[in-house]
Amino acid sequence: MTELRKRGRGGGGGDPDSLSDKEADGEDRLGLPGEAGGDCDGEYKADTPSVPPSTADNTPQFLKEAVEGLNPRWKNCCIRGVLSMAMISGFFMMIYLGPIMLIVVVMTIQIKCFQEIIEIGYRVYHSYELPWFRTLSWYFLICVNYFFYGETLAEYFGALVQREEPLQFLVRYHRFISFAVYLAGFCMFVLSLVKKHYRLQFYMFAWTHVTLLIVVTQSHLVIQNLFEGMIWFLVPVSIVICNDIMAYLFGFFFGRTPLIKLSPKKTWEGFIGGFFGTLVFGFILAYLLAQFQYFVCPVEYNSETNRFTAECEPSDIFVMHEYTLPFTVQSILRWKTVNIYPYQIHSVALSTFGSLIGPFGGFFASGFKRAFKIKDFADTIPGHGGIMDRFDCQYLMATFTHVYIASFIRGPNPSKVLQQLLVLQPEQQLSIFNAMRDRLRDRGILPPAATEAM
Repeated sequence: MTELRKRGRGGGGGDPDSLSDKEADGEDRLGLPGEAGGDCDGEYKADTPSVPPSTADNTPQFLKEAVEGLNPRWKNCCIRGVLSMAMISGFFMMIYLGPIMLIVVVMTIQIKCFQEIIEIGYRVYHSYELPWFRTLSWYFLICVNYFFYGETLAEYFGALVQREEPLQFLVRYHRFISFAVYLAGFCMFVLSLVKKHYRLQFYMFAWTHVTLLIVVTQSHLVIQNLFEGMIWFLVPVSIVICNDIMAYLFGFFFGRTPLIKLSPKKTWEGFIGGFFGTLVFGFILAYLLAQFQYFVCPVEYNSETNRFTAECEPSDIFVMHEYTLPFTVQSILRWKTVNIYPYQIHSVALSTFGSLIGPFGGFFASGFKRAFKIKDFADTIPGHGGIMDRFDCQYLMATFTHVYIASFIRGPNPSKVLQQLLVLQPEQQLSIFNAMRDRLRDRGILPPAATEAM
């Protein structure tokens, strides 16, 4: 230990191939605080490099001409409004086209969001010419999507898997294959490590994996919510959209008090107005959608028609119930009872989260953009920024919805149990059948005559 200390203090004669202090702590640095003797009180410019700003204006020409005479504030409002209506119209079209199209849209948005975040990392650090950075980033995206969509295939497409022998093999060894594919990428990353850039390469490795966690994992939860019933997809997504619009409008017309330094344009007036507007909107939307079987039934794959179906006997939360109002409310409204769907009560919980906690996803994104001195993730949508700028709150909302369903809604699903039974060997199926027959007979549910017939 004494010899190591002496060598560490600067004694010569070290191994020329060993990593020197200068190489480890000098050339590989990103300008961490206090390393260069600079001012530690200011922003660490070397550690938070800015992304070169994009000067391209992709606003459609007809919109530019239509708002030409307006001041910048109203001009931006009109552009945002027109394109918001266009996106909402496209969203309605996707709903009309059904679950498959919605899954494709979710995956497309996921890929675009991933590309925008990875592109920021590349544009910030491209001068280092890190080997395989972008290639490995996209490789890991493919690996993670293979894992998640394979899990979805095994869980929701049991009948299709049972029919196709290659799919049976892939489903049976899915997790092993996923791990092996990821491990290949991990080894490629280790082999790509370059002396003097070790630390930066590990920064970029972490950058990619955090992006996968934020974007891919949560977009998978969006699809999981969709399979629980279209209403569990549409209401949360619509709540975030509504809150965004309401907060913008209230802030635009009444905003005076700044809400948070990370996002200077956000105001308390917009935040509070968005909260109450979203509560009302979510309650009404839940009432409208809960009436239709297409929206409330779980989305299932029909092996006979090779199509998705949403047909079922609606569960209790989608059946109208009569509730007695509290005495205080009775004295105000002059009503003793009210008839509503239980799902409307759940919509209040979703709306509350979407309007009070959901915006923190946007604040998180604002902090990320400030760290790299950029206004938007990209310039894909004029007046809005990139796709990630529109979906930063959606991912947080999707995670909450998934947890909410698992905690308070989901019960045993007979169709999923049946799909799992169909995957078993005939001997295993027969064993389960006999066990169930004996169990039902002992409980008196199965008549003796039926037992003899079996």
